[in-house]
This record gives sequence, structure tokens and C-alpha cells, in this order.
Amino acid sequence: MKQTIVRLIPDRLRPSLRRLYHFFGYNIGTITGLRDPFIPPNWLHSVGDLGFKEVGKEFFSYFVNLGGLRPHQRVLDVGSGTGRMALPLTKYLKDGSYEGLDIVAPSVEWCQKTYTSRYPNFRFHFSDIYNKEYNPDGKFKASEYRFPFESASFDFVFLTSVFTHMLPKDMENYLSEIARVLKSDGRVFITYFLLNPESLELIDEQVSHHNFKYDWQGCRVEQSDAPEAAVAYNENIIRGLYRKYELNISESIYYGKWCGRKNGLSWQDMIVAAKSR
Repeated sequence: MKQTIVRLIPDRLRPSLRRLYHFFGYNIGTITGLRDPFIPPNWLHSVGDLGFKEVGKEFFSYFVNLGGLRPHQRVLDVGSGTGRMALPLTKYLKDGSYEGLDIVAPSVEWCQKTYTSRYPNFRFHFSDIYNKEYNPDGKFKASEYRFPFESASFDFVFLTSVFTHMLPKDMENYLSEIARVLKSDGRVFITYFLLNPESLELIDEQVSHHNFKYDWQGCRVEQSDAPEAAVAYNENIIRGLYRKYELNISESIYYGKWCGRKNGLSWQDMIVAAKSR
């Protein structure tokens, strides 16, 4: 019956009706308590319901146990999306604060309504940066963007699966901005796809999830026609940039499973660093 009704709807009307259906489904579900209000609705660009809370909890443990995050600190989440990383922090940052940056305006607006209304110390900001897929009318280039925060204003900055989608000039500018807004001895947590002898060997053995077979302006990418879909960097280049911006890698790099590494900690590689005093 449902399929018959769908076939009767003109093609041009289906996208709008689908969005309307999900809109009412989400709002009715949250009002009645049948749906978790912190799980983002289907009409938003998001990782979706599957693993949303689980991934957030996983990275929360890394922030605390590897990154040294403490409840009183001021936190910046670059690429905050629909709050996947913010959610577990709402119960932890009792005396601290959280600022989220993202280039997808509807996600930012949803987070403002969902989180900030309940947790005033959690704030979300729209970065009007051009992105062909997610913000095609953006005013700024990522390679020239300045974070809207004062220098030396954060204790902890993190980026999860952001530099894995950024090309070199954009990535380096962001890293320089991270160093600028970090307090002395503040810490930064970033995930990567890092190319080193081990990961390159596993790629050659064809056990890696990603091949990164295309050289692209100082990095390697998975797709030549969509380079930002997945971006990998030579580990030595990344280490050099950390030295350039006086970010000291505080422990061994926590390598991931993306390349077929059997003893990886998470999926992507993770670097924790501290700003020089």
C-alpha cells in the first residue's frame, strides 16, 4: 500500500514531502519522548543514528585519557557537525565551556537550538567557508580563514575526521589558527590518515581500506575527481608542521586501523600535542 501511494506522487514533489515527513517524525518523536532529541534528524547532514552515541563516547575517552581534558577547561571543537562529540561532554564540562565551529549552517542552527538551550556553556558558530558540497556559497577560503576567537583562549582543541578531508594549504592554515588560539601548554587532539613505512607497506599489500594512489599538491588522495573525499599526509610532513607552529607531540602517535593495521587503537591515526610555553 505504501509503495503504491509513493508511486502516485510526482517525482518533483517527493524530495519536499520526504523532508516534511522526517521533520514531523523527528519533532513528534522528541515531544512524545519516543525519540532521543540529541540524535540528529534525518534531514541534516550527519553520520546518522548508527553509532552516533557510541563514537562520541569512544572519543570522549580519548580526550580525557590521552588528551588530558579536564572538567574546568575551555574547549574548541573544529568541525562540530551535529554534536556527536559535544554530547558526552555535556555531562563532563561542568565548570568548563565548549565552542563548536562548522561550515554547515543547518547543523549549527540545530545544535544551537538543541544544545545551547539546555547547556548555556555550549555554543556553536557558523564558519562561512566555501565548500563545493556543503557550503557552495561560502564567503571565505579555508586557507585564509581566521577562527573567531581571541589568541590563547582555549585549553583544549580537537578535530575529528577534519584534516582527513582538507588539502594542504587549508590544513596548514587551520593548524596555525589552532596554535594561535591555544593557551600556553594547551593541548590539541587531531585525527589523520598518516603515510609512513608501515601504512605504505600495508597499502601495497592491498589490505588497506584506503589506497591513496593519487598524488595531490603535497598529499595523497583517494579520488582524483573529488580530492577532499579522503586525504592522507606523509607523517614526516605533519611532524614538520607541528614543529613549525611550536606544537610538541606529547606521546607516541596513536596509529589507527584504516590501513589494515591489526593493533590500531581507533580507525584513524591520532596525534596529541601541547603548545610550547
